[in-house]
Amino acid sequence: MPGEFATLVWLINSLYACALGRQRKPKPFYRWQTWRHMVAVGTGSVPIVSVIAACVGIILALQSAAQLEKFGAISYVANLVGVIIVTELGPLLTAVIATGRSGASFTAEIATMKISEEIDALHVMGIDPVRFLVWPKLLAMMVMMPLLTIWADFVGILCAGIFSDLALGLRAADYFNQTANFLTLQDFFSGVVKSMGFGLTITIVCCWQGFMAFAGAADVGMRTTRSVVQSIFIIILLDLYFTALNYLYR
Repeated sequence: MPGEFATLVWLINSLYACALGRQRKPKPFYRWQTWRHMVAVGTGSVPIVSVIAACVGIILALQSAAQLEKFGAISYVANLVGVIIVTELGPLLTAVIATGRSGASFTAEIATMKISEEIDALHVMGIDPVRFLVWPKLLAMMVMMPLLTIWADFVGILCAGIFSDLALGLRAADYFNQTANFLTLQDFFSGVVKSMGFGLTITIVCCWQGFMAFAGAADVGMRTTRSVVQSIFIIILLDLYFTALNYLYR
């Protein structure tokens, strides 16, 4: 346990040094690594994010209508669905998908390199493994997570509106106007800030577990599973924290 904590502190301190440029001499940026991870994290996740956001939007519209209809308030489906997707489910579902898809691959890649002594080879060649392996992943997650979240919000609200028009008898134009009038900039930015916090968490936890691998292929699998579980656990706690903060300062 002390060794794991020491590795976490070393990783965070190294990322802090990358962010502030605290090096004795200028270091390369590794643009190609960053672009590769942005494509993998962002465009590679668009299909699964789109499908899940569409299904969640329709489910929310259906469940909201079933409850609000009892009080003759079915017209408020747009308000309820919009605020839940933008402030909660959009960022949260995107983070869970990114954890299972990109975070797990981060852990597996670094753990495999650690076990096969490729990371030691980077040290021998004078290449900082955190700057070369982790920093591009962090930049990619910090850029693509907000964009994926905004895309998930758009798809979820769009599909909920179309479903409400076809199945619930609500006019699509009225639905989208009501959503636009009800949502605030604070709702939008609270979701975006959450997604950036989730991206930071996923990268640090998953790369940290990768650096902790030491004993063969079985350890790669164990570290990958542990990184996904820990990331989702911390994401839920962060979501609670951000939601409470947003509620207190509305």
